[in-house]
Amino acid sequence: MINIVLFGPPGAGKGTQSEKIIAQFGLKHISTGDLFRKHLGEGTQLGKEARSYMDNGKLVPDEVVIGMVEDFLNENTDAKGFIFDGFPRTVAQAEALDVLLEKHQTTIGCMVMLDVPQEELKKRLLERGKTSGRADDQNEEKINVRIQEYTNKTLPVATFYEGQGKTCKINGVGTIESIFADISEAISSHMA
Repeated sequence: MINIVLFGPPGAGKGTQSEKIIAQFGLKHISTGDLFRKHLGEGTQLGKEARSYMDNGKLVPDEVVIGMVEDFLNENTDAKGFIFDGFPRTVAQAEALDVLLEKHQTTIGCMVMLDVPQEELKKRLLERGKTSGRADDQNEEKINVRIQEYTNKTLPVATFYEGQGKTCKINGVGTIESIFADISEAISSHMA
């Protein structure tokens, strides 16, 4: 079983590359955004807990998020592996994920980190904003805040996985195919 954390700042190409990784390696996609929508929509106990925090403008605690991830793992016991997209966002979440995966007799194989210079990210997001309809892709100030937020809060997670020898830094500039070839090579070398 191979489990991958896909990492990178807004505009790095995670969405594009995750689809290719899923197809190539037969992985199940875990997006915390999708999990939230599922649990909130179905009115599950975890969804109700999340809603109570969200309604009060608070962040949903890690244990609720991890509960949703565990629920997904339990529903997909026959999976070849998982690709974690947008999670973990903090070292505490990464540590909790390690504990959870250990319970399921598996571990994170590698953390694919798409590295893209800030100016390129801004250019991509503003270009995407022309067609995405997302307000946060059309405002350079908001883009700067999102990139800064990623740098401040999420980069420590990369350091966490680096300490485990699992970080695969990939140059996120080039053709979609060449970037994917580098990702595939990195994943395959961690599976060996």
